[in-house]
Amino acid sequence: MRKWRVFLLQQGRALVKWFVFSCVIGLVVGVAGAAFHHTVEYATALRGEHGWLLFTLPLAGLLIVSLYRLCGMERDRGTNFVLIAVRENEPMRLLTAPLIFVSTALSHLAGGSTGREGAALQLGGALSCKIGRLMHLDEKDARIVTMCGMAAGFSALFGTPLAAAVFAMEVVSVGVMYYAAIFPCVFGALLAHRVALHLGSEAPAYELLNVPAPALPTLLRVLALGCLCALLAIVFCWALKMGAKLYTTYFKSPYVRIAVGGVLVVLVTLLTGTRDYNGAGMDVIARAIGGQAHPVAFALKILLTALTLGAGYKGGEIVPVFFTGATFGCVMGGLLGLPPSFGAALGMMAAFCGVTNCPLTSVILAYELFGGAGLPLFGLVCAVSYMLSGYSGLYSEQKIMYSKLRPEFIGRKTRH
Repeated sequence: MRKWRVFLLQQGRALVKWFVFSCVIGLVVGVAGAAFHHTVEYATALRGEHGWLLFTLPLAGLLIVSLYRLCGMERDRGTNFVLIAVRENEPMRLLTAPLIFVSTALSHLAGGSTGREGAALQLGGALSCKIGRLMHLDEKDARIVTMCGMAAGFSALFGTPLAAAVFAMEVVSVGVMYYAAIFPCVFGALLAHRVALHLGSEAPAYELLNVPAPALPTLLRVLALGCLCALLAIVFCWALKMGAKLYTTYFKSPYVRIAVGGVLVVLVTLLTGTRDYNGAGMDVIARAIGGQAHPVAFALKILLTALTLGAGYKGGEIVPVFFTGATFGCVMGGLLGLPPSFGAALGMMAAFCGVTNCPLTSVILAYELFGGAGLPLFGLVCAVSYMLSGYSGLYSEQKIMYSKLRPEFIGRKTRH
């Protein structure tokens, strides 16, 4: 009986401890996430009203490099450093939060083709890591706190708390889930989501048109689309890697590199004759899920994202992946005989799964964004994309712990 009392007392203390930490992180990161959301939305609206802001992109890049150099963080590794903080308990500097906030807003204001989730993960990770240090947590608890911050940041920005919680546990070491963090990640993500909504943030939700029944012909079409999206994910990761490699090979100075990148983005934008590929492109994603997409939109988005992020602009890769997957899926899904709207949604989730190597997150994300309609088909397309996308990925510090083809330990980092 005494053992049971001791056990219950320990469990109760753990529950109270993580409840308190989750509340603090959820509130702090939720407020920061809402502020970040409104700032990026305002920057996007301002760029839409004043087209000349695109021509300030090289200047914005020089300012970003100067800010990081002034703060002694010119070797910042972005989202990769958040993964290291979880796996190796490497402390993150609090300066990461304001720097990524300001630099991402500048990238969006001037028309860089970038996302927002990388900033959200870094914002949440840096703030929660600082909270953990102030509370003098030990090494293991500090890692959980960082994951809680990642989940809260992702949730506050995207409005998908369950996917955010699973993503934080799944993305660091693929094949090994950090279940010890499940309560703080889920509760912190839910609280951050509610705080962000209360402060005026909007959670994206899409309505799918003509969701087919999972009959055999549909299963085969979805299988084919999953194979194509796996290839798309490999191409996306390769393009980002090659973009960064070419910049660093030909331009040694980060100032020259980012200025040249800004000029290239401006020139390609002018050549395309549209501003659809600048910024996150959420309106293009919505149109694709509505059943309309330009046949080469996915290729142009990959090109401009590689030019932007490879040069050193800040933001993230996930929303460009959504853009790429949705437009590709809309076009290819229609060619395969799937409803274009549903094909866009499938492509969006399959591409995300292929570049992040997070199949569970992808299926849950599909549920939170699109509802339960067609969920088994989302499971199928994500499973195929995960298996065939190989060992490439967006984050070079992500580890694939087990083979994708058979149950054997490999413990290798993704190729980026």
